[in-house]
Amino acid sequence: MSALPRVCIIGAGCSGFTTAKRLQDFGIPFDIFEASDDIGGNWYFDNPNGMSACYKSLHIDTSKWRFAFEDYPVPDDWPDYPHHSQLLQYFHDYVDHFGLREHITFNTRVEKAKRREGGGWDITLSSGETRSYDALAVANGHHWAARIPDYPGEFTGEQLHSHSYRSPFEPVDCVGKRVLVVGMGNSAMDIASELSQRPMADKLFVSTRRGVWIFPKYFRGQPLDKNPAPAWMPKKVRQWLGARMVKNLVGKMSDYGLPEPEIGPFESHGTVSGEFLLRAGSGDLTVKPAIEKLDGDGVVFTDGTREQIDVIVWATGYDISFPFFDEPSFKADADNRPPPLFKRIMKPEVPDLFYMGLAQPLPTLVNFAEQQSKLVAAYLAGEYAPPPPETMHAIIAADEEYHTGQYYKARRHTIQLDFDDYVRDLKKEIERGRKRAEKQGKAMPVPAAA
Repeated sequence: MSALPRVCIIGAGCSGFTTAKRLQDFGIPFDIFEASDDIGGNWYFDNPNGMSACYKSLHIDTSKWRFAFEDYPVPDDWPDYPHHSQLLQYFHDYVDHFGLREHITFNTRVEKAKRREGGGWDITLSSGETRSYDALAVANGHHWAARIPDYPGEFTGEQLHSHSYRSPFEPVDCVGKRVLVVGMGNSAMDIASELSQRPMADKLFVSTRRGVWIFPKYFRGQPLDKNPAPAWMPKKVRQWLGARMVKNLVGKMSDYGLPEPEIGPFESHGTVSGEFLLRAGSGDLTVKPAIEKLDGDGVVFTDGTREQIDVIVWATGYDISFPFFDEPSFKADADNRPPPLFKRIMKPEVPDLFYMGLAQPLPTLVNFAEQQSKLVAAYLAGEYAPPPPETMHAIIAADEEYHTGQYYKARRHTIQLDFDDYVRDLKKEIERGRKRAEKQGKAMPVPAAA
């Protein structure tokens, strides 16, 4: 048997360590480099690497029934929607159970990843050392490069991105203040719900450019995502049924004093909250339209109104960033679109590079790379062969239209996909690739360095 290639994995969050576990199953050697002092990435509260967006009250919006790893069940006594500390402990238990920790180099950032002519990678570390690898798996996450939009004017109060928010008291004391939360995504829902409680902010405003559908967490006493429509059902039928269910559950958004969405429930990234609609309907928060300009100690909105504001919380999303790449074709473009990737993993002309967990899958990202790693490990072991590059490009275009075609054009929708659809398709592709590999004599696509 040919020697297996050595892989560098960037990041020890859930995408990185589940990729590592699969490589280990196939006997493929690897090293993981993690900028922080421990695992967990985004789910490591107060992560010293600055890449965690956890706040003290955060509970995951995906139920335990959907994010559990295939080969490591969640504890039976967990609540449906665990606290972030429970999820992080689950990650630690997984890493220790499968003996992955010894492969992780902590407090070490990948400063530069440069592909050699002809294949293979030179990885420059924050320690100053450069190491050579046969393949590279990028798992650095996409919820850390906070984005704040540019508006005319100047704001003289305090402001922070939701990425930095930890509680109503830190890093900015919002108690008794007039606070504006900008955005209507999941973080905005949580933060606005927390700050709008009467003992917290004196007045809570939420600014949104458009109406959104807000999904409840429960349906008939069960988590809404626990029993989804089957993936074999046509997508349009599933979405039609799902839209009817959501509208029946929550009614009109205007009933809560919110703007009516101009799109259907599945034409934008899902916003989930078990509390926001209650806060809105109880008069604990005031919804404002988009920002027109910043105005000293206040904000002027597109309807011409002005509100005095003490603190702005920008819940305005993230840029996709790979700071270790110099090669432009390996990075996201100005519209936040990543490189065209086959099955959201591989660049057709670069056989030794893999992007892990680079998606906004509904309902869960936690175990997404675990599924992707099935293709990557089989490929590196010679048990999966992709189609020719021209076919890969055609499939990429078709997949992108399928997964993102129904969404309005926005930076937040460039990496959307349906988890169940994706996994069902991925299994079929792995089987097709297994047959191709057998016809090719299970040739190793990425040779190991001598």
